Amino acid sequence: MPASPVSRADIEAASARIAGHVRVTPVLELSRGALGGDWIPVFKLELLQHAGSFKSRGAFNSLTSLTIPPAGVSAASGGNHGAAVAFAARKLGHKARIFVPEISPAAKVDTIRRFGAEVVIGGAQYDDAQAACDAYVAASGALKIHPFSATATIAGQGTLAREWEQQAKVDCALIAVGGGGLISGAAAWWAGQPTRVIGVEPEGSRALQAALMAGGPTEVTVRSIAADSLGARNVGQLVHDVCAGHVDHVALVPDEAITLAQKTLWRDFRIASEPGGAAAFAAILCGAYTPSPGERVGILLCGGNVDLGKLAQIAA
Repeated sequence: MPASPVSRADIEAASARIAGHVRVTPVLELSRGALGGDWIPVFKLELLQHAGSFKSRGAFNSLTSLTIPPAGVSAASGGNHGAAVAFAARKLGHKARIFVPEISPAAKVDTIRRFGAEVVIGGAQYDDAQAACDAYVAASGALKIHPFSATATIAGQGTLAREWEQQAKVDCALIAVGGGGLISGAAAWWAGQPTRVIGVEPEGSRALQAALMAGGPTEVTVRSIAADSLGARNVGQLVHDVCAGHVDHVALVPDEAITLAQKTLWRDFRIASEPGGAAAFAAILCGAYTPSPGERVGILLCGGNVDLGKLAQIAA
């Protein structure tokens, strides 16, 4: 098995670097059989992180480990990465310009603005916003903070797996995948360890599964209710190289299961999750992942930037 391009030492260094900037988010361990079946659910509530998602980890690691030019920082985002970069930039005293696609929910765009960043609508889909961001960076000299295809981002996201490991033992970790920065960080941390890392993607947005099946990055079409956070068309070479050999497999879930997961989380736990944040739980509800008897299954709830009006409609 090849070594990961991002190491546990990189993640340890990132953890020390961002300490004091990010929250230690709680774990909710349920009793055996609480969700049916002879297994133990272990939720990691990362949706309680600053700016509403795990993205703050990678943002702070990037902004504290890289040299920030006078033009500040820029990022393309469906919402969560932009909010995290805006939050980190404000706390560290840097300017930020965030490019978002037209599909970004108003609630997420408002959050980015609330954190003091300039927001630019950069096209219909995420990749369009990334192209607009790249053009701005080339013209202005601003530092691009990539949401997934950067070692500093991946190492920062890997601190979540390190933290989770210290809080609770899990035999496997179900992790939603968009561009793949989060699962790459988890895969890098747990590489060679007993914990299996399992990706969860919407059926209509499966860039990591496609890459792993093809043996390299490949373009996919994107159509999912979770596309604003799990909507990358291509995970890129770095994410593929980190995940290949270190991600057990990728489970696909339909949009209906994601919606059911949001509804169940609110109904049973009063947890308000966005679609992408609930995708890992959806894999349990629809049978895309079936736990083994006695298995301690980690379920990552990774984003809470939900439109409360839409959640109310779902939960009704």
